Amino acid sequence: MSEKEFSYAKALSELEEILAEIETDELDLDILSEKVKRASFLIKECKSRLRKTTDEINSILSDWEKED
Repeated sequence: MSEKEFSYAKALSELEEILAEIETDELDLDILSEKVKRASFLIKECKSRLRKTTDEINSILSDWEKED
């Protein structure tokens, strides 16, 4: 998933779907492993997006404070 294609909302939705599938306890072991890998990837991407957004907001707020 590239930066352009990444949607935080879609990733969160996919994570919720994966969690629901895992909670059913009906996943084959190989499929479970793939779902956990995908969830790990999505979590890392979401955390990265959150950090980037936080940095951008802090930068904007810092610029505002300098103008005062």
